Amino acid sequence: MTSFGDLLGPPPTLLTGDDDAESDLLNGTDPAAVAAEHPSASIAWAYLAEAALADAEPEAAQPDVSRVMAAYAYARTGYHRGLDQLRRHGWKGFGPVPWSHEQNQGFLRCVGALARSAQLIGEEDEYLRCLDLLNDSDPRAITELGLD
Repeated sequence: MTSFGDLLGPPPTLLTGDDDAESDLLNGTDPAAVAAEHPSASIAWAYLAEAALADAEPEAAQPDVSRVMAAYAYARTGYHRGLDQLRRHGWKGFGPVPWSHEQNQGFLRCVGALARSAQLIGEEDEYLRCLDLLNDSDPRAITELGLD
């Protein structure tokens, strides 16, 4: 039985992460420099996307569309780099990607940032698709990312 309680489903996919990128980010290195040096590290793209979203959503009624689009692009890049990593780890396009496994969080955070930026530009289908992916990966991710 998997940790998600499905006897017939695939086992959870656990990414190995990028220790150097994660260490650089934790030590305060500019996320853009980390993404440039470690472009396959979804966590660096997640930092960039989340920062752009934070800048895009000030207290004003209208978000800064250029920052939203930057967030969308960063999140989309991290999402695709994460898909590449998931596939290399045996993921077949479905199955658990647990939030509790810290190295999975870069990918899941990118999906969350993509959902938020898609919603801000009115791309409802993409927003819902991202929520479905997060829910299929690990329902806890939606709560952890503040999307519930």
